[in-house]
Amino acid sequence: MSGNRREKCPVCGKPKSKEFAPFCSAGCKDRDLLQWLGEGYKVPGPPVSPDQIADHFTGESGRDGES
Repeated sequence: MSGNRREKCPVCGKPKSKEFAPFCSAGCKDRDLLQWLGEGYKVPGPPVSPDQIADHFTGESGRDGES
């Protein structure tokens, strides 16, 4: 979105690759995934109990369009 400027890999800063966009390589893509899986990245918000997570996946949370 910035004309001729090449976008950079969010992990290492090298120019991104079309094949692995927005990353530069499979390695950076995998490193990013491992950060999410290992709780290296977190989405801000209030803590959620394991029961609330279970309710969400069993459909008892009301998020499927029903109240």
